[in-house]
Amino acid sequence: MNISVVIPLLNEQDSLTELHDWIARVMLTNQFSYEIIFIDDGSTDDSWKVISGLASQDIHVKGIRFLKNYGKSQALHAGFEKAQGEVVITMDADLQDNPDEIPELYHMIKVEGYDLVSGWKKKRYDSVLSKNLPSKLFNWAARKTSGVKLNDFNCGLKAYKLEVVKNIDVNGEMHRYIPVLSKNAGFRNIGEKVVQHQARKYGVTKFGIDRFLHGFLDLITIWFLSRFGKRPMHLFGALGFVMFTIGFAFAFYLGLDKLWFNPEGRLITERPQFYISLSTMIIGTQFFVAGFLGEIILRTKQDKKRYTIKGALNLN
Repeated sequence: MNISVVIPLLNEQDSLTELHDWIARVMLTNQFSYEIIFIDDGSTDDSWKVISGLASQDIHVKGIRFLKNYGKSQALHAGFEKAQGEVVITMDADLQDNPDEIPELYHMIKVEGYDLVSGWKKKRYDSVLSKNLPSKLFNWAARKTSGVKLNDFNCGLKAYKLEVVKNIDVNGEMHRYIPVLSKNAGFRNIGEKVVQHQARKYGVTKFGIDRFLHGFLDLITIWFLSRFGKRPMHLFGALGFVMFTIGFAFAFYLGLDKLWFNPEGRLITERPQFYISLSTMIIGTQFFVAGFLGEIILRTKQDKKRYTIKGALNLN
């Protein structure tokens, strides 16, 4: 199979049939073998009914239905698990991503040899205050923090080699950082393509300012995980050692001062500097223990299921 199109969605009943027909037309024109995997992330409208109707008419359509809304990252994770195509394309279901971009994205993966190609919505039709400005700030911070030089981390239209999506773990709100996750997994040939962005035709956007706040917090998380996720002792142990050493050295100095230089002065326990040094040693010890516990948890953790699937269509 050439292409798997993975489409997470929430309450997009009006756009699904048009999106399916558009994708099918592109695939037929380019003679691709393909599958379309819709992941209904707990929709409360008739989205699953529409997907069921499409699946009954078209064997290329497959569906996954979550019991409730778990988030886009969990939906992508479920779609990646089921994808079988040599190239995996992700796109949003709101018709703002253009399926006509698929052939070129496929070419960049299969012929030009990229591991991942991310779309860049250079010209956007979103509100300037609610999405454009926060998105620019977010993308700047993501580039500086991750070292991945992309202009648009948020674009849902991306293409991957199959082995990439099978070797990354997308959770929380980490769908924004799939290029970073891919880089951390060893897939460093990451490209970017300017893609056409279209104004939303149906419904309303599901993204607000709070999503970007969560995105920045996740950016800090992924920075930490990429640098210390597999060796927490390297961070917490080092901090603990430095703080304990500083506190101990200060306490040792106070002891020498009392013993040799100022024997008639106040007791060490009457000096506030002693409690500062003691607190520093205690905090240093706690940091060290945190690193040690992190190492134990890392070696004993078991993967837990992060979502519950209520129904599936045309999946083996």
